[in-house]
Amino acid sequence: MATVMQKIKDIEDEMARTQKNKATAHHLGLLKAKLAKLRRELLAPPSKGGGGAGEGFDVTKSGDSRVGLVGFPSVGKSTLLNKLTGTFSEVASYEFTTLTCIPGVITYRGAKIQLLDLPGIIEGAKDGKGRGRQVISTARTCNCILIVLDAIKPITHKRLIEKELEGFGIRLNKEPPNLTFRKKDKGGINFTSTVTNTHLDLDTVKAICSEYRIHNADITLRYDATADDLIDVIEGSRIYMPCIYVVNKIDQITLEELEILDKLPHYCPISSHLEWNLDGLLEKIWEYLNLTRIYTKPKGMNPDYEDPVILSSKRRTVEDFCTRIHKDMVKQFKYALVWGSSAKHKPQRVGKEHELEDEDVVQIIKK
Repeated sequence: MATVMQKIKDIEDEMARTQKNKATAHHLGLLKAKLAKLRRELLAPPSKGGGGAGEGFDVTKSGDSRVGLVGFPSVGKSTLLNKLTGTFSEVASYEFTTLTCIPGVITYRGAKIQLLDLPGIIEGAKDGKGRGRQVISTARTCNCILIVLDAIKPITHKRLIEKELEGFGIRLNKEPPNLTFRKKDKGGINFTSTVTNTHLDLDTVKAICSEYRIHNADITLRYDATADDLIDVIEGSRIYMPCIYVVNKIDQITLEELEILDKLPHYCPISSHLEWNLDGLLEKIWEYLNLTRIYTKPKGMNPDYEDPVILSSKRRTVEDFCTRIHKDMVKQFKYALVWGSSAKHKPQRVGKEHELEDEDVVQIIKK
């Protein structure tokens, strides 16, 4: 472990010393690829026997969505969990009160959202310090991350936590790189782009690919991608998820300081102790999870508005709806009747590929 850590430090030091310009882009790209490989090795060491790599806390996934609270020790994560879910997570003024993962459930707009209070992470978590590996492994299983920051501590803590999460392959509030990478058997590296590139050229791309022992591939860029973007696609294990920066303890700062914080993107000010703006936070979590509520309507009866079926916004066809209710329902499916904003007329008869909208009402007609 120490040798991998030393190699990582040596590469980071060399990158810090190297001036960023066109002449050094090729060298920096190579160093970034080496660094990404070492990080992967550090966080997911080759398992001997049955032990899994980079395991998180053993918390059963429940509810319709999972939200993780991440932050440095003593920023108020446990108090926030207690106030939002009514679950007891020990609260004290000393650091590292929470030593394992405490789950709680919020029921909001008919959806059950699992909230995880993760132990405080420390600088160097991405390199395995503290319980960082477990914390961030569990964070990777979430649908949304809440980075909890202390309003009275330096805002630079935000960047430190982002760095820890990014070092573990979590990309916050970003879309996957819009580039195509396809390995092939022969023909060398074929690099094409539909836009002007300021970060990548053929030599840099070849250097990064050779570090991964890839000598034949087609790479197509549709935007001005960086070496980091290409490495992310080659690594293939990156997770892209929404993130809200929850700034806690705003009751202890001035109005002027609050106005400065207000310029942060993806930010939500709260005081969990005084229960300020917790409704606003729930509203924001709902917006970032981007869930779709679908109401069922049994034949000859009124729709059930109490217990909606919750779908992800990316998977919300009638087929996804059927599978969510029961895996065998698709086999018996004949057609569906839909009322709501996705229907052209009320009701509309649709097939299983029809995309549903939030608060649609669906009646399934079986064969």
